[in-house]
Amino acid sequence: MDRIHHIAIEVKEIQKSVDWYISRFDCEVAYQDATWALLNFDNISLAMVMPGAHPPHLGITKPDAERFGELKTHRDGSRSIYLEDNSGNAVEILDAASV
Repeated sequence: MDRIHHIAIEVKEIQKSVDWYISRFDCEVAYQDATWALLNFDNISLAMVMPGAHPPHLGITKPDAERFGELKTHRDGSRSIYLEDNSGNAVEILDAASV
């Protein structure tokens, strides 16, 4: 079975959103910059993205992610490609070895 790596939600302010989540839940900041943050929970990660910088999306890891197209290397070292499902939702396919 494939693995859901993260769910990305759109937020108004990265720092305020990170503060809100870490003050209420047992999670850790894995990455944060001005346009997105990634919080690790025990069973899944939560990404927070700014409007226009990254699309809200579902991130799925696959060992053969490159079969979906050319992978882009991101500043956190992960490699992925964005697709749309048949309803127009953004789906990020991540190379399992890069996360």
